[in-house]
Amino acid sequence: MQHLESKEGEETMSMIEESVSIKTTSKTSKYLIFVIRKNETSELKLGVDAKYVVEILNNYSVTYLPMMPEYVRGVFNMRGQIIPVMDLRLRLNKPVGEKSLLVVLNYEGIELGIQVDSVDRMVDIEEDTITTIQSQEYQRFVSGMCTIPENQETLLILNCDQLFANE
Repeated sequence: MQHLESKEGEETMSMIEESVSIKTTSKTSKYLIFVIRKNETSELKLGVDAKYVVEILNNYSVTYLPMMPEYVRGVFNMRGQIIPVMDLRLRLNKPVGEKSLLVVLNYEGIELGIQVDSVDRMVDIEEDTITTIQSQEYQRFVSGMCTIPENQETLLILNCDQLFANE
């Protein structure tokens, strides 16, 4: 009888260990959170997978290109490489800010600089906590949303496929 109880205990312990390992092995990714101000009192927090982030610049010079959409601010030279610059605020139909940072992204070998109001921080997000958003015309630059664990704020995940798409 004792042997049977011991075997049941081992099976229970094995199930608990499997359960714990499932919970601790959920995939997390680092996301860079940046801010787009909607107006003086509210802001939009967007995140991009950190694997796409090349550099964050606060001192850069953009060369204007004529006959481009308004949201394309021009190009800049990053160590001999010419990179297009997009004002993400204008691309999302938000007002232009006074100051901006440039976040340089590399997606599938293509580099793009996006102007944002500020960079907030880097966070670890569990992939299974990101809710997919059905893309509609005005939401096509957002692929999902989640809650930032530390402060329960909503984070919108930038859709790099759409951001880098040729139009």
